[in-house]
Amino acid sequence: MNLVGAIAALALASPLLAQYAGPAVLARGQSPGATASNQIDFRPYVSVTGNYEGGLNGVAVDSSGAPVNDQAYGVSLNFGISGAHSWKHTRLGLNYSSGLSHYSKSFYDGINSQTFQTSLSHQFSRHAIFDLHSSSVLYGSNRATPTLPQTIEFDPSTTNLPTNDFFDDRTFSLSTQASVTLQKSTRLSYRLGGNFLLTRRRSDSLYGSTGLGAFGDVQYRVSRHSTVGGLYQYIHYKFTGIAGGTDAHTVAGTYSRVLSPSVQISGYAGATRYENVFVQLVAIDPAIAAVIGISSVERVFYIKNWTPTFGIRIAKIVPKGTFFVNGWRAINPGNGLFLTSVSTTAGLGYNYTGLRKWAIGAGLYYNNSYSDGNVQGTYKNYSANLSASRHLVRMTHGVFSVNARRYDSPDFNNYNKWAYSVRLGLAFSPGDIPVRLW
Repeated sequence: MNLVGAIAALALASPLLAQYAGPAVLARGQSPGATASNQIDFRPYVSVTGNYEGGLNGVAVDSSGAPVNDQAYGVSLNFGISGAHSWKHTRLGLNYSSGLSHYSKSFYDGINSQTFQTSLSHQFSRHAIFDLHSSSVLYGSNRATPTLPQTIEFDPSTTNLPTNDFFDDRTFSLSTQASVTLQKSTRLSYRLGGNFLLTRRRSDSLYGSTGLGAFGDVQYRVSRHSTVGGLYQYIHYKFTGIAGGTDAHTVAGTYSRVLSPSVQISGYAGATRYENVFVQLVAIDPAIAAVIGISSVERVFYIKNWTPTFGIRIAKIVPKGTFFVNGWRAINPGNGLFLTSVSTTAGLGYNYTGLRKWAIGAGLYYNNSYSDGNVQGTYKNYSANLSASRHLVRMTHGVFSVNARRYDSPDFNNYNKWAYSVRLGLAFSPGDIPVRLW
């Protein structure tokens, strides 16, 4: 191999901007399907679909006092753009989608979903790199199953966006993480950073949340294929509609390994110590209320507890997509109905655009959460989704998607329901490659 060839091979084997080399580290939010050093063209699309949705429920009850369970059909106009670009010291990834819907029941009209994900890396010096990962969503119905977009350089499942909302209520959520990685040597690196999250819901009956945290980790590459390390993270949650909040501290060890040129495994395991303090209104006995003239009093609810924390992801990278299996257990701010919760989650997904005329995305997702905040109890959901597109003629693609979600709880009887949707239509995008809408 001549000198020019050797330099080219080294450049392709090294991550962009001289970033941490080796397997992707889940504890750092790194995506296994990193977009490598080549460009991914920014590609816009517009689609029109007919929709049918079941299991819809706003924050209301029907005439019998039970939660609403609606069905509706409608039409959606969707649009978006995704891609990635590299400069000498900076790399930018983007994944944006939005849509407007009109349904037979006007209560569900409006923005059906809006997603904006960006990743930014900038090399300040030979040994210092700044990373910014940001995800935001605005939706009326949350039917999403986490995937691994190819144009952004972080794993969206490591963010704090809601994934198990029960009510179909207009919701905005933002999760942002900024960090600086210091590469002390070819083997040793440190990372320090902070994260911010915000969720607001239209209904005053549901809780919004705000989170602010800080984190740090150290990673050591013990061999060509393996990396070990440790992390510490602190997060504070506060909520709208109720006084008080949550403080949580997490300590964990990390491990990542390249099993083959296309297969990586990464994970972490440790413990989280958390404290909940909430001020609640409690009804008092009617006889006492008749004497003192008040019907309720304030009570401070306090709990201090700990839970095991872990995360694991196995990913196989193919030229046009990624297959992944993941699972994790962590503290989160709940879903607007329940506050601070301990959640155990598992999922698998498959995104592929390698077929000549077809693109396919599929996923399965499971979540089991225990609310340890305003009320105590278990709530679960299971979901499955399938999306496909087929190139028909120049710049025109047929698109189809179906998803189903089951809500379940052994403690809250009215939490049990099915929600599902089917979409069929046409998408218009430059190029002959089947368009990806997931």
